[in-house]
Amino acid sequence: MTEPNVSLLGRLSLAFGTFFSILGDRDFAASVLRVRSGAAPAPAPAPAAAPAPAPAPAPAPVVIKEATPEAALQLLGLLQRDARFIDFVEEDIAKFSDADIGAAARLVHEGCRATLREHFTIRPVRDEAEGSRVTINEGFDATAIRLTGNVVGKAPFSGSISHRGWRVADVRLPKLTQSHDASVLAPAEVEL
Repeated sequence: MTEPNVSLLGRLSLAFGTFFSILGDRDFAASVLRVRSGAAPAPAPAPAAAPAPAPAPAPAPVVIKEATPEAALQLLGLLQRDARFIDFVEEDIAKFSDADIGAAARLVHEGCRATLREHFTIRPVRDEAEGSRVTINEGFDATAIRLTGNVVGKAPFSGSISHRGWRVADVRLPKLTQSHDASVLAPAEVEL
């Protein structure tokens, strides 16, 4: 089977839709993590003299939900409206000085921050300060904690928090009318 040729807008839409599905659905996030990590290795064969262990129950099938792009496109439109995000990213900044780029980035940052705070309640995954020593016990939520560095053996693991992580506690995107075209991120402006 040949892979479909997905356009840039299609990939962007898929990425944002998947992003919000992961933020809003813990089970979907766990499914994506399982898919990304690949299939579990087959268990080693039991020694000939030992009786065969009872078969483990089959894991539940991974259900991949197709994310609709509307919410992702809506957020991209809000970031454009409030922060001129797309204008900034699409601008060829090579011709500008670092001071000009920094001034523009400050405005984009303020607008993006305001948009996120208006439409999302975002909380850290871990409450401890970055750099704090923590112990991660067996059975930890691998969708909420990623172990990095020299990961060897089994839990409990001891380490330092290098990033507290982010979790969305609430989403408040505006409702869209049936006729709204979410693919129009910003209308063309014609001055008369």
